[in-house]
Amino acid sequence: MRLKVSCIVFGLLVPLTAFAQQGTAYSWVDDDGVRHYGDRIPAEYADKPKDVVNEYGVVVGHIRGKRTAEQIQAEKEAAALAMKEELQRRADLALLSTYANVTEIEMHRDRRIELFQAQARVTELYLRNLRRRLSKLKGDAGRFKPYNSNPEAPMIDPGLIEDIKDTEGAIMRHEDNLKTYRAEERRINERFDGDIQRFMILKGLVQPQSQEQPERLAQAVPE
Repeated sequence: MRLKVSCIVFGLLVPLTAFAQQGTAYSWVDDDGVRHYGDRIPAEYADKPKDVVNEYGVVVGHIRGKRTAEQIQAEKEAAALAMKEELQRRADLALLSTYANVTEIEMHRDRRIELFQAQARVTELYLRNLRRRLSKLKGDAGRFKPYNSNPEAPMIDPGLIEDIKDTEGAIMRHEDNLKTYRAEERRINERFDGDIQRFMILKGLVQPQSQEQPERLAQAVPE
């Protein structure tokens, strides 16, 4: 590429010094490969890449030209990949600095799981008691209208109806809690399985199945 400078009076320094006194000076290359300097960019080159220069012609900044949608998307994908790799690097460091061997990871996993298993056992016991209570309440309600079709049956006490509704609501809440505890137990198992596999790869105990960046990041720091 030919490079020429459109400064003609006293060489390069004088025009650039004048530009610097007026404001920011720029450098750009035209369609013929000629380099120009000035304090204003011609409209036809506004979308092209350009440099910001000081009074000595030294580049002190760069302004990117207008990018296509494909270039913007490629830059976003590259940035996302770089972030993913950095997060994996940090996670790997945390994993290696937290555990000395696989046994320690398994012990930590088992302690975490036991917390949710204990909560699940307590919830299951409470649910059994609630279901027995509900069965008794509904048995009592069966002697009254509207649960009893006998025209001679007395109308049910509003307090009994309220007890049935409260007990049914408590059962639903504890069933939801039980589902949460079991889901959390599965999540912990899956997470620690991933941590163990990643730890073994980092220690060279097993070979990675793929050279691709793992989708799941290790989470080694104890919660």
